[in-house]
Amino acid sequence: MKPVTEYQDYRVYMQDYYNERKRVSSFSWREFTRASGFTSPTYLKLVCEGKTRLSPLGAEKVGAAMHLAGFELEYFKSMVTYCHAKTDQERKNAYEGMLELAHNNKVKVVDGEAFQYFESWIHPVVRELAPVMPGATPGEIARRCCHEVTAAEVRESLDFMVKTGLLKRKGFAYEQTDKHLKGASDVMPVVLRSMHREMGSFGTEAIERYAPSERNITGLTMGISAEDYEKIVQELDACRKRIAQIALNSRGTERVYRLNLQLFPLTWREEDVVDKENT
Repeated sequence: MKPVTEYQDYRVYMQDYYNERKRVSSFSWREFTRASGFTSPTYLKLVCEGKTRLSPLGAEKVGAAMHLAGFELEYFKSMVTYCHAKTDQERKNAYEGMLELAHNNKVKVVDGEAFQYFESWIHPVVRELAPVMPGATPGEIARRCCHEVTAAEVRESLDFMVKTGLLKRKGFAYEQTDKHLKGASDVMPVVLRSMHREMGSFGTEAIERYAPSERNITGLTMGISAEDYEKIVQELDACRKRIAQIALNSRGTERVYRLNLQLFPLTWREEDVVDKENT
């Protein structure tokens, strides 16, 4: 069975634990539940099916019943908190706790590196800036950033990207590699939404902060069908890829830019209004 740190859903871990025990013995849900200190013989089965949930105390008892101890037990309890978090910030905080536990005990978490990369605007900006500033100190790189960042944060970012293979150190210079971090787990939408919020706030600031010659902000308000929406999304995706190719073929980097492509509704569908009125 995989280590607990390779899971992000405690229910999946519990189900895998049960399946493994069942494979080599006559283990039952009744036995599993009794070992965890619960009276209902099907309680943990219902938990794994998503029909009920573990409380913090329940997480402690079930983790102990699965012979988890030390940081692995703490990781399992953090998974429970993560899975039951109601907001992105709560989920993000819980996942960061899982990452810290894993890091302190020198084990990896699935998609942990991708989460760390997209957690802050600093990493993508420094990844673009460092290679065009050979020999620059972290403080010099920090001063090139429009938004406040310390030399220590730049140094941490550089070390992280070298460690993960996003940058390659050559003497006193850095080179970008072809590696990209692309997480597949359900934690990635959480951290990507956080990145979009952060970059979106920078876009709002840019309206007043930079002259029109230094930024391009336009908009279009339109009434369209669901079919039109899908066509526009495809067109935006194709446009983004063409722009990425232009950047890839660029002869040099004078500044690092951020492109936000935003398409969002300003009105509800008629059936949404009817549903809201009927509830």
